[in-house]
Amino acid sequence: MTTRMLRPVIALIAGSALVAGLFAQAPAAPQIKFPSASPQGVIKQRVGITDIEVTYNRPSMKGRKIFGGLVPYGQVWRTGADAATRVSFSTDVKLNGAAVPAGTYELFTIPGESEWTVIVQAVKDKAQWGSYAYDPKNDTARFTAKPAAFPYPVETFAINIGEITQTKATLALFWESTRVPITVEVDTVGALVPQIEAVMASDAEKKPWFPAAMFYYENNLDLEKAAAWIAKGLEAQPKAFWMHYRHGLILAKKGDKAGALAAANKSKELAAAQPPGELRDEYLRLNDALIASLK
Repeated sequence: MTTRMLRPVIALIAGSALVAGLFAQAPAAPQIKFPSASPQGVIKQRVGITDIEVTYNRPSMKGRKIFGGLVPYGQVWRTGADAATRVSFSTDVKLNGAAVPAGTYELFTIPGESEWTVIVQAVKDKAQWGSYAYDPKNDTARFTAKPAAFPYPVETFAINIGEITQTKATLALFWESTRVPITVEVDTVGALVPQIEAVMASDAEKKPWFPAAMFYYENNLDLEKAAAWIAKGLEAQPKAFWMHYRHGLILAKKGDKAGALAAANKSKELAAAQPPGELRDEYLRLNDALIASLK
């Protein structure tokens, strides 16, 4: 090939290299994080010794009719927006009486005017989008819940865990003017009592006298043991005015009014000797109320 013939080829190669270089040097488009129309929400709550976590996306009304409109009655709903709502339990639970083993689940609902169906399915692989792939054969549990009118409109769909005790709580769905409560029961007593009994019967040098006594008191268990355990705790902390007060509560519940009155008076005496402040005043009030209830 002659020099004259090579010149166009060389020029083409050089031009291509120049263009490639220009593109290589051009800055990448900046990554823009746009807001979600239905932002994700996460709630975590411990009930007794059970950890509950809910992950869901939160759509808003935006002037639309929701139940019976955007969310039709009688059809499976993802219970939120975008990916199906997820709920996990660290121990076995009961949802409105239905047994649900510990694990992570997708939460679906079928809204109705007077009754909702609530469905949980164990998560098998990745989260499904919406409820389009829902298959009833995969249901872990299915139960009903009663919707109730809410006193003011809720613009953005919300899930809340409230009314918490050591053995139960309420997981509630809120949107538009509707509240759907689901009772969550956890077997805290069944899980802890064998552990407490084993520790208290052992030769352990330090035992949880006070928390064990209060657990039995609060869950209406063996009050004789509760009273004996808190008395042992007071042997190690004789000036613990707050423990004397709770000793009085246990004795009162057990029916020992004289013992309860003595404990309350001892607590009040020790509290009165504390530096002035809210803690002192609180225990003076608490003991006055306990003493009055025993007369």
